[in-house]
Amino acid sequence: CSRCTNILREPVCLGGCEHIFCSNIFGLRPVDYTDDENMKSLLLLPEKNESSTTSHCSVMNTGQRRDGPLVLIGSGLSSEQQKMLSELAAILKAKKCTEFDSTVTHVVVPGDAVQSTLKCMLGILNGCWILKFEWVKACLRRKVCEQEEKYEIPEGPHRSRLNREQLLPKLFDGCYFYLGGSFKHHPKDNLIKLVTAGGGQILSRKPKPDSDVTQTINTVAYHARPDSDQRFCTQYIIYEDLSNYHPERVRQGKVWKAPSSWFIDCVMSFELLPLDS
Repeated sequence: CSRCTNILREPVCLGGCEHIFCSNIFGLRPVDYTDDENMKSLLLLPEKNESSTTSHCSVMNTGQRRDGPLVLIGSGLSSEQQKMLSELAAILKAKKCTEFDSTVTHVVVPGDAVQSTLKCMLGILNGCWILKFEWVKACLRRKVCEQEEKYEIPEGPHRSRLNREQLLPKLFDGCYFYLGGSFKHHPKDNLIKLVTAGGGQILSRKPKPDSDVTQTINTVAYHARPDSDQRFCTQYIIYEDLSNYHPERVRQGKVWKAPSSWFIDCVMSFELLPLDS
């Protein structure tokens, strides 16, 4: 939102934008910064609208396109589907990648569900279009770039794309992750790439819940639910569910323990999902 460039640091959005529901890095909303009762009532008024509170921030026009060239990549496609994607790239004068990089704009998957492949998850975290293969077929039929909205995978990929278009923080903004033990289902190197792509940071040492330094960190996880104590958790100890490494239960202030399956689910749904107590 061009009117809210400082939303991460200050509650400056007073132009009718629904960023009034957002918290800054200290977990505070615009209403928390005013002593004026009239202003408080105005800022709290939209919360009576149930449909407005289902999202942290307003939704932009989904028809809005990002400027710049198309860069395509397939995830989980068959050899025939890859060939058709190459044909489309030639028609649209687009670039087709074999490995994901920051220039990718469109990730094409074979079915109508999000995939837990590295390419697809990196696409979600980077706010790319995650599209059904039907989009490729439709474009080839008409020899033009069809509108993507009709073919977009819903929920997580849709939320992520809107998040990028609104210039909001990445999914793991404000979060730190310590990866403990071995990881086989999703290799540790891949998890590190996902943390980095999501705006999180990797810890080389296991955080200590009883450390004064740890518990006095005054930032919050931007995408955590505002009514949850999880928004104050900034450091996660991640372990693989099926491995022999199971750290002691930790759910203390800034430090929580979480399985890698939770982390992957967060990526695919583009949400900081609640953790069972």
